[in-house]
Amino acid sequence: MKNFDIKDIKVIQAPLAGVSDYVFRQMTRKYSKNCLLSTEMLSSEALSNCPNPKIAIYDESEYPLSFQIVGHKPHLMAKVAKMLEERASVIDINFGCPVNKIVKSTDGAGLMRNLPLARDVVRAVRDSIEIPLSAKFRLGWSESEENYIEFAKMLEEEGVNFVTLHGRYRTQLYAGSSNWEKIGQLKKEISIPVFANGDVKTLSDAIKCLEITKADGIAIGRGIMGDFTLPMRVENYINFGIMESEPNLAEKIVILKEHIEGEIEKMGELNGLKFMRKFYPFYISGIKNASKYRETLVRIENKEEIIKVLDEILDIHSSN
Repeated sequence: MKNFDIKDIKVIQAPLAGVSDYVFRQMTRKYSKNCLLSTEMLSSEALSNCPNPKIAIYDESEYPLSFQIVGHKPHLMAKVAKMLEERASVIDINFGCPVNKIVKSTDGAGLMRNLPLARDVVRAVRDSIEIPLSAKFRLGWSESEENYIEFAKMLEEEGVNFVTLHGRYRTQLYAGSSNWEKIGQLKKEISIPVFANGDVKTLSDAIKCLEITKADGIAIGRGIMGDFTLPMRVENYINFGIMESEPNLAEKIVILKEHIEGEIEKMGELNGLKFMRKFYPFYISGIKNASKYRETLVRIENKEEIIKVLDEILDIHSSN
C-alpha cells in the first residue's frame, strides 16, 4: 500500500547514499513487509533538471516507500516534492547529511545553522504535497551549536508528521557514538513520532536504544548492510517480544549471492561487482581472516570467481 499509518511503522530503512538502491530496498522488503523503505538522497537541483534519474527507480512492491530530498531552495524543494508525490508514501527532507560537498551548499546538516531558511523549505514542501512529510536531522552543527530541540519544534509547527534524529553533531560525521540519551530528551519535547538513528547494528543495539530513548521506532542504516533480516527481527521484538538470532554464515552467503545477482542484473557484471565491493566486509565480518577475504573479493571482476571464493569461505568455516 502506498498509504500507511505511521503508528504501524516500527523500523525505517534509513537512506544511504550509494547504498540503498532499488536492489538493496528489494532485499530489505523480502524479509520485512512493513519496514518503511527509503530511497537514496535525491538532489532537488538534479531532479528539477532530470525528473526520472536511475537513482529514483522504484517498484510498487516497495511500498511503504519514502523519497528523501535535499536542497536549500524552497521553490525547488517544493517542485520536486510535488513531482515525487505520486510515487511516494512519504517525502522526507534531509537536514542531516554531514559531508562537505553537501553542507558547503547549505544543504543537509548545513541548514541546521539557518533556522529561518530551513523553516521556509519545510513550509514550501508542506504546502506543495498532501502525503505525509518527515525530516531527518542531527543534534546540531556542533556541540556549541546544539539546536535539535528548537529545530524539531519548528518542524512540528510546520506540519512535519514524524522525525528521525541521528544522535551526532555534523562535526562528528560518523565518529564517536550516537547520543541516544539526547534522542530520549527530544521524545519528551515534541508530540509527533520520533525515530532513533545511529549505531543500531544488532537486535541487542535496537533493544538498548529503545529502552534509553523511548522512541516510537528505529531508523537503521549501515546495520542492514550484510543483514537484511535486521529490520524484521527488530519489528518482531517490538511487536511480539520475539528474540530471533541473526543469520549464520551459510545463510549470509546465500543472501549475499542473491544480492550479487540482483546488482548484476541491474547494472551488468562488471559494474554490479564493483558496486558490491562496499558490502563484502559486512557480510563476512567476524570470521577468521575476514580482511584477507575482503582484499581478494574486491579485486575480482567476474561472478564465477566471486562465487568460488564465497563457497571456499563457507567450506572452511563450516568445517571449523
